[in-house]
Amino acid sequence: MKFERSSGILLHITSLSGKYGIGSLGKEAHEFVDFLKKSEQKLWQIFPLGPTGFGDSPYQTFSAFAGNPLLIDLDLLIDEKLLEQSNLDNLSAFSETEIDFGELITVKDRILRKAFDNFEVSENYNEFHDEEQDWLNDFALFMSLKKHFQGASWSHWDRDIKLRELQAIEYYNEELKDEINYHKFLQFIFFQQWEKLHDYARKNNIKIIGDIPIFIGFDSADAWVNSDIFYFDENREPTKVAGVPPDGFSETGQLWGNPLYDWEAMEKDGFKWWIKRFEAALKQVDILRIDHFIGFVNYWAVPFGDKTAENGKWETAEGDKLFQQVQNKLGSLPIIAEDLGVLTPEIIKLRDQYGFPGMKVLQFAFYDGMEGGFLPHNFTENFVVYTGTHDNETTKGWFSNLPENVRDFTCSYLNFSGNESEIADKLIEAAWKSIAVFAIAPMQDFLNLDNSARMNYPGIAGGNWQWRMKKQYLTDELADKICRITEKFGRN
Repeated sequence: MKFERSSGILLHITSLSGKYGIGSLGKEAHEFVDFLKKSEQKLWQIFPLGPTGFGDSPYQTFSAFAGNPLLIDLDLLIDEKLLEQSNLDNLSAFSETEIDFGELITVKDRILRKAFDNFEVSENYNEFHDEEQDWLNDFALFMSLKKHFQGASWSHWDRDIKLRELQAIEYYNEELKDEINYHKFLQFIFFQQWEKLHDYARKNNIKIIGDIPIFIGFDSADAWVNSDIFYFDENREPTKVAGVPPDGFSETGQLWGNPLYDWEAMEKDGFKWWIKRFEAALKQVDILRIDHFIGFVNYWAVPFGDKTAENGKWETAEGDKLFQQVQNKLGSLPIIAEDLGVLTPEIIKLRDQYGFPGMKVLQFAFYDGMEGGFLPHNFTENFVVYTGTHDNETTKGWFSNLPENVRDFTCSYLNFSGNESEIADKLIEAAWKSIAVFAIAPMQDFLNLDNSARMNYPGIAGGNWQWRMKKQYLTDELADKICRITEKFGRN
């Protein structure tokens, strides 16, 4: 798909301001769309929208299809007469700048259950239920079973329901029907609110870039329901899992632990699950960024049970066959390929064959001198250039930690004095004036924030995904500043 030259901001919903401990799909999200329009931005990039589990990562969710109930806006539930203001009066103690997921999950669940008690099934609900039943029924049962088994992973449930025996499915559908209906209600409300926000963005000429992690979490409805398309044994235990081989950053590699796709099995049914996944995602957002695109060509398979990734081996994926099928079913795909890492000719060929823009991250650009492939003068139009991503330091934090020789080259290339208060603006300018079709920067860089505002530290458990933006940061002055650079470099 041919994209138009434009620019935008990376900011997940959770990082928006608001009264109740986490960004939501309500007033502040709509006001951020207003800010994007005022800044003449055309793109809003977010993280995956799925329900998060242990570690709170939006890249490890309980479902590839469901929405995260933590993003439901509570004030909108008051407007719909599902809550009263008194239900929310004790929620004002949450931090404005940091998400406390542990407390939030407990408190918000209690309030959402009150809303469910006041909910009456409507024609709109019945339409949603009928349209989404392909994943909704299994997901609602999965979440209800997790509560029933005290949060345990599905691999530790009783054997009959772990293996999805028909009699067990029927028994628990009846036994847990109230809890199942609660989770269906949450999904209805989530997508009702999301569609309103998405429609508002469309009306303001803002395209939302969503995110699809190539792998799913093992403790997910997808793995439990679709065990035949993963490398599982007869007991539904993985035989091999995802990781990254040893390299200069880690002598033992990275053991991710995600289940791996059985590509031969998926090809036999025409990649049905993947087609449904793309179809669902493209109903939610306008453009998709595929995380770890390299995995559609080859992947590092580690024997299940290994403590490190050292004993893995490279195996071949069938990305070309997959994208042929998806394109045949859904047409030309508005996809961005996260192709960071060791690029082989096969990866480049797959990316370019379907016209997917790759990614360039400017924080990676200055370590190899003028030959660096991430320097703007060395890349071509069909790329998305970022100052940094959710996995990077903020630009201000990155610059403060650079080795002296890299810092000197960065200053020389960008033609600036080395003042840390200017580096974010300089890197944004380099991105915006580049030839890349899209230019995107995290909100933290527009605000010139240090690493205290960093979103994620890869490989470190705990303390991630918590940053929130203060409402007063979205000033007319900042919008005008972003507008000027956008107009200057023809991205408006």
